[in-house]
Amino acid sequence: MAPDAAARPTRAELRMAAREQSRAQRRDAAKAATRTALLRVALPSVAALGVAAAAAATVHGEADQQRAQAAGRLPAQATAPDTATDSANAAVTAARQALATGDVAQASRGDARQPLSGAQPAPAEPAAEAPTPPARPTVSLPVAQRGLGETFGAAGTHWAARHTGIDFPVDGGTEVMAVTDGTIRTQWNPSYGYMTILKMSDGTEAWYCHLRAYKIRKGPVKAGDVIAFVGTSGNSTGPHLHFEIRPAGGGGPVDPLPWLLAQGVDPR
Repeated sequence: MAPDAAARPTRAELRMAAREQSRAQRRDAAKAATRTALLRVALPSVAALGVAAAAAATVHGEADQQRAQAAGRLPAQATAPDTATDSANAAVTAARQALATGDVAQASRGDARQPLSGAQPAPAEPAAEAPTPPARPTVSLPVAQRGLGETFGAAGTHWAARHTGIDFPVDGGTEVMAVTDGTIRTQWNPSYGYMTILKMSDGTEAWYCHLRAYKIRKGPVKAGDVIAFVGTSGNSTGPHLHFEIRPAGGGGPVDPLPWLLAQGVDPR
């Protein structure tokens, strides 16, 4: 037999080589599909992993072909085009191009550090200012209800001479207030009944008479503080507040109405 005839593969060998090639192609197609799936995963090193997988597949495909040729089952002249290798090379080239152009979708560390626009904290609301408490009055009326009864200097059988103050005709139990800042003391008088005396810083005194009861018996008070309650004690014809102003130095009583008006309050 001639040497050329001895080297020519038989039909059985060719069929076997074709089956081996088909199996190799199916394996390579499965590997290529796996590589494609890996390339689609958005990981920082997806392109590099794709390159490595493609290179490994190429090496395996070439090794299978070399083993088939060494065994004499697939002669070099009968080798079909290596489509698996071409596909792997194309995948490697595409991966390299993706890395070069930056088309591979991946989350970089720099992107992870960028704050989300929707997660920005809302600016803090300015703290609401506390409402300013109303200023305390420097001078107050002795009772809240306006209106006068008997006025200063009135004559009548109820007084030994003339009326020494002004009267506020209010109900018994009405609150009596300090007209200004000062210090108070209390005492009993047969004519004035239960009375409270408020001494101001300049020595002027305000007398509250015919009281029912005291709320504060002695000590410092502020304008507007409740100090006693209206009654009808002493020489009184009914519930009312008798109010007097006595200047410093022990002088006699003066008309409280001009004094109150000069302080900016009008009891009428």
